[in-house]
Amino acid sequence: MRRLRVKAAIGVAVVGVVVTAAVAVAGDRHRSGFQTSLTGYEEVPALSTPGVGSFQAAVSRGGDEIVYKLRYDFPAASAVQQAHIHFEQQTNNGPIVAFLCSNLPNPPGETPACPTPGGTVRGTITPDEVGGGNAEPVGFATGDFDELVSAMRAGATYVNVHTAARPGGEIRGQLDSTIRRRDHD
Repeated sequence: MRRLRVKAAIGVAVVGVVVTAAVAVAGDRHRSGFQTSLTGYEEVPALSTPGVGSFQAAVSRGGDEIVYKLRYDFPAASAVQQAHIHFEQQTNNGPIVAFLCSNLPNPPGETPACPTPGGTVRGTITPDEVGGGNAEPVGFATGDFDELVSAMRAGATYVNVHTAARPGGEIRGQLDSTIRRRDHD
């Protein structure tokens, strides 16, 4: 009888662990995040620059927006023009799929200004701010938010900061998907 109780207790404990793990995974489904460090070495072609940066983002629990934080510093005081998420593999340049900040005239939507020569910019990407323009030939129609999230999870996007000295991009980082254990900063 005692063995039966022990087996039953172990069985209940195992079921509890499995259920807890399943709930934790399901609860974190939209808490996956993305991060990268930005350097000139990841530009295509690679650049030697003192500029550095980092990018962090998280998809909302509802899966309908991306909240991000972009930080960068250019000790040479090069004026930042704009920053974006681009669609492409690590070895190539690709089209813009979402703006992060801009100091150029008429940026799309609610694009925040880029601090220059360095600083932090925080923002939110919604479906209205995804795709269109030069991204359509590669499959990003305007509003194709789910495709952006899928591409980010697949490692097929990068963040790029463009400066007056290097308008094609001065620092870059390929996005990596991570599981975040707390809400975005």
